[in-house]
Amino acid sequence: MEYQVEITDVALAEAEEAYLWIMEQLSPENAEKWFDGLIDTIESLNKSPKRCSLALENEIFSEEIRQLLYGKGRNTYRILFTVSEQIVYVLHIRHSARQLLDP
Repeated sequence: MEYQVEITDVALAEAEEAYLWIMEQLSPENAEKWFDGLIDTIESLNKSPKRCSLALENEIFSEEIRQLLYGKGRNTYRILFTVSEQIVYVLHIRHSARQLLDP
């Protein structure tokens, strides 16, 4: 079963912010590689999104919140999403060092 994946404006803005940071701190090439990998990872949610673990935020929100990790070590990002019927909504893209979301 295939799911449709939709990225919220908030998640897009967070991805752009991370992209710009990587571009400034490392290089445009690293930023492009990071972003391409991020999109590929998000697109993988079209198959079996519930394979991903529940996010810690799941305990404080009324909807089920799951996470997919992207990156390694200190460069890990959490892709936070929810699933409603056949649609995966990507809610946030956050660096793993950031605090949990507030309700």
